[in-house]
Amino acid sequence: MSTRYPFTAVVGMDDLRLALLLNAVSPAVGGVLVRGEKGTAKSTAVRALADLLPDVPVVAGCRFSCDPAAPDPECPDGPHEVGPGESRAARMVELPVGASEDRLAGALDIERALSEGVKAFEPGLLAHAHRGILYVDEVNLLHDHLIDLLLDAAAMGASYVEREGVSVRHAARFLLVGTMNPEEGELRPQLLDRFGLTVEVAASREPDQRVEVVKRRLAYDADPAGFAARWAAEEEALRQRIATARALLPDVTLGDAALRQIAATCAAFEVDGMRADIVMARTATALAAWAGRDKVLEEDVRQAALLALPHRRRRNPFDAPGLDEDKLDQALDEFGPQEDSQDDEPDPEPQGPDDGPDGPDGGGPDGGGGLPPQDGPDDAPQPSGADQGPEQPSVPDQRSEGAPEQQPAQPRNEAAESGAAPEKAAVGATEPFKTRRLDVPGLGEGADGRRSRARTAHGRTTGSRRPQGALSKLHLAATVQAAAPHQKARGRSGRGLLIRRDDLREAVREGREGNLVLFVVDASGSMAARKRMTAVKGAVLSLLLDAYQRRDKVGMITFRGADAELALPPTSSVEAGAARLEQLPTGGRTPLAAGLLKAHEVLRVERMRDASRRPLVVVVTDGRATGGVEPRPRASKAAQLLASEGVASVVVDCEAGPVRLGLAGELARDLQGTAVTLDELRADSVSALVRTVTDTTHRRAA
Repeated sequence: MSTRYPFTAVVGMDDLRLALLLNAVSPAVGGVLVRGEKGTAKSTAVRALADLLPDVPVVAGCRFSCDPAAPDPECPDGPHEVGPGESRAARMVELPVGASEDRLAGALDIERALSEGVKAFEPGLLAHAHRGILYVDEVNLLHDHLIDLLLDAAAMGASYVEREGVSVRHAARFLLVGTMNPEEGELRPQLLDRFGLTVEVAASREPDQRVEVVKRRLAYDADPAGFAARWAAEEEALRQRIATARALLPDVTLGDAALRQIAATCAAFEVDGMRADIVMARTATALAAWAGRDKVLEEDVRQAALLALPHRRRRNPFDAPGLDEDKLDQALDEFGPQEDSQDDEPDPEPQGPDDGPDGPDGGGPDGGGGLPPQDGPDDAPQPSGADQGPEQPSVPDQRSEGAPEQQPAQPRNEAAESGAAPEKAAVGATEPFKTRRLDVPGLGEGADGRRSRARTAHGRTTGSRRPQGALSKLHLAATVQAAAPHQKARGRSGRGLLIRRDDLREAVREGREGNLVLFVVDASGSMAARKRMTAVKGAVLSLLLDAYQRRDKVGMITFRGADAELALPPTSSVEAGAARLEQLPTGGRTPLAAGLLKAHEVLRVERMRDASRRPLVVVVTDGRATGGVEPRPRASKAAQLLASEGVASVVVDCEAGPVRLGLAGELARDLQGTAVTLDELRADSVSALVRTVTDTTHRRAA
């Protein structure tokens, strides 16, 4: 077994370490979601936590980690008698993003169940993680069917495996820890709410701290065992402090004043439901126990809010989680000291966050609880304070001292000098609206999503086939039908049906897939009228929001001036698309052909990366083409090139005014796609009809 990087050797990241330690003290807090850029030691810190957890007593020989003091009466390996049991280390089970449903929930041997009538069940990762940690790296990339299983287990504390009338149930209570890079996409709201706490991490911008990170990592890589041995004393001290805090936790008092502060804070941030209040209460109690106190103070409530509310507050889909600390302080002050003085006597010498049972150590952020010491056995120098995020670039004062007071020179505009329309500054977008669903025709086999029809592991059953690999979804009627003609030849004499492997049939199911939605946006001078571009950006933002909800990948190409640009390479982060859209300037000629050819090139590359994900090209333009030789015929040929490869497309017609040229409609015909106006794009538009992408073969036949 490889030696893990010591938890106490992690440099900085106070919020992350505090959140993990609070869950170690009180697993009822509900886990941690760690958000941050790549390369910030998120996974290293999480994996290091497992070595700090106390040992777990289990029933000897039980594959489901039953507690010997209170064994699960429905355990598949039971029934168990109450007894002393045995002790083992707490497990940290990792869930791979590409895991199958059977690997997560467990697998039932269908063939033995039908032929022998026995429940031959192989436990999955949920069973292994019971009473331990379930760690999901890149949790935002987890497939929807696995997320559904996680949600069920987290809500009920148990996992159910159903196979054609045969069911197995076992306990599954675990500490859920996930890490993610927000640039790769966000989490479903239901799963996001299941994480008790969330923290944002970023690489330090302090040179001294970065040097220390590199030194420790190189020392660990050179001699993992020796490096861990040098931190063994700090690890043991922290392990003892966790045990002490756990023992103190039941004696911590959460007064009515603190509860009112919690309720007022949750109400002020308009969080949905009551889970936030409960998580805040548990977190504040754990903070007090971690600090060695038997009473929750206002500082504990404040720190609990900073950890438990950022991902629960009401926000727009493209807004990053965060908390307005001024608003938080206002809510706490409203039910603050005056209530405390009435309900409870103040502690004359409250134990501070740095005065835990093991003596002084590094203080947690905002005084919400002590943290493990950062000075290692080598007495490595430590910078004062951990930088939790990138520094904001300073903005130079344009009216600096000694500068002459004059109008700044206008920048040289090459487009204007060449006769093209000058570039105009970016404008904002209108409020997003609900759009009609735009589907890719046919039946795909891409990743689970919510846009186009596809053969998936979930959905309604539409047929059967011979198993392709391990049998997962049995089609019982088809299996019986295949086996029935052979019963006499097989010598059947009793009531049981004689099943052979060749008789087994698996269900073919139809659901929805996610697609690659590639936006090709006209940013030329013909689109540059302020009100018009504002409406166009609002439409694209609405389509991005729709793509976010349907679990699509998105990309964005813009064309203006003399060429087209890939503004956003295909990604699962629609937030990045919204940011690019906000900064999009306009002006210049309209190289429509260049935009379509760029789309063809992007799709060619993406097809090699993921051939099963079908594309949908959304062209946002008024249909005009200017610049170069024969711009209209070149644009028509580029559109026909996309159509010849069966690419589904939609043209959002942005033409406005009483005189309409109908150029966007001509482009849609060349693409063998569908044209919709901005008004028809709205789901609540009275004049709109249900618009879907027309099947390419149907278009050609017509």
